[in-house]
Amino acid sequence: MKQKEAVNLCDGKRLGRVCDVVFTYPEGKVLGIVVPGGRGFRWGKADLFIDLKNVTKIGIDVVLVDIKSAPKPERKRGKWGNDSPRGDDLPPYRGGLSGDRRDYGEYE
Repeated sequence: MKQKEAVNLCDGKRLGRVCDVVFTYPEGKVLGIVVPGGRGFRWGKADLFIDLKNVTKIGIDVVLVDIKSAPKPERKRGKWGNDSPRGDDLPPYRGGLSGDRRDYGEYE
């Protein structure tokens, strides 16, 4: 089960490889699987828990799941309140010079 690719049937997106199986301790009932949230160089995303009732089929090399709307992990909001995926933490540009900026002409 570990290291099998999890694929969502609704949109065909690859969710990642299964990294863990969650079960209850004394009874041994399987509750679901866990897929890591971050892929590649995107660090800090939460893991995705997939309930066992959403697992449709477990194949030789893939796990098919049926999630109607894949929950997106919450992002940390930027310093200025935007949550741009590129990490732009700058306030919106208003154009022109503001009162606290100087003109470069006074340095010559």
